[in-house]
Amino acid sequence: MKQVDTITVTELSEMAQKMYGNLVKGVVDLKKKALVVDVEMHVDAEQFLLENGSMQDDLWGINLYHAKFGTEEFIEFDSMINIRPRQQNMSRGVEDENLRKQITLLVEAKVKQ
Repeated sequence: MKQVDTITVTELSEMAQKMYGNLVKGVVDLKKKALVVDVEMHVDAEQFLLENGSMQDDLWGINLYHAKFGTEEFIEFDSMINIRPRQQNMSRGVEDENLRKQITLLVEAKVKQ
């Protein structure tokens, strides 16, 4: 598990090879502008962030596909931690377009070529 200020696509690729091959799981904290990657399960990064002062409502699970960097398919909004009826998010995706945009901007600021 790694909380990153910035990370390269090469580093993501290396992480992916050790775990899933084509993707790296991560969790963002939109309020703190944090990104944690390189976890087996999203819940591991979620727990780390919660233990370090994050609030549940600000955390969203994503998958990063290093080979698709620079395309709309780079970020996949799919995680069990995203199911939040109290926030009107009823699926593993991120249903609110505004939240998806915020997540995308955060990831774009953290991941570099």
